[in-house]
Amino acid sequence: MPSFRLNLDAGELADEDPALRAEAHWLNIACGAHAGGVAIARAVLAEARVKGQTVGAHPGYPDRANFGRRVLSMPTAALCASLAEQLTWLAALARDEGVGLTHVKLHGALYHAANGDPALAEALVDTALATLGALAWVGPPTGALRELSARRGLRYYREGFSDRGYTADGQLIARGQPGALVGSVDDAVAQSLRLVASGQVDTVCLHADSPLAPQIARALRALERA
Repeated sequence: MPSFRLNLDAGELADEDPALRAEAHWLNIACGAHAGGVAIARAVLAEARVKGQTVGAHPGYPDRANFGRRVLSMPTAALCASLAEQLTWLAALARDEGVGLTHVKLHGALYHAANGDPALAEALVDTALATLGALAWVGPPTGALRELSARRGLRYYREGFSDRGYTADGQLIARGQPGALVGSVDDAVAQSLRLVASGQVDTVCLHADSPLAPQIARALRALERA
């Protein structure tokens, strides 16, 4: 299997499986706005320290009711203030646990909104720069986030998804639509292999709340170790 890095959106649910988190190379930890909290964030950070995993921030819209998966209509200044608060919150917990944050990956609706809006991407990336310094960014293979990261001289990791369905033209199928989630472990593994072999992604994402996440993670890591 070509070299890849499995990143996992984690720290969102109190009942997440630690064995699933252990399979990831990178962990993107929820910052308490769309999901998560102090106890689960500390647990994930402590595990990452022991296992030597790379850890980043996973901020989103401040919308726990919708898990950050709906666009919120809010002023850009207020959204940037929320982002700064989320990043500061997680960074403080990470320092307490002896872990350094290496990257930022936006969550859900904010991920897509920023990537399609250069002005919003600029506001958010610059807020993160001012808050935590020159961390790397994880995001879609093309779009505003990648372009702005290049202009700011930030490292950028292009991401594909193991557990999400794609349209024929390479766009993610919207959640709630047929085919939005990959239906089997075999299909998820095959899709991951295609993404990595394409040379268009640097990392493959898996969501901790996906029903098949533990099986997919184990299958991908088994291929890597073979």
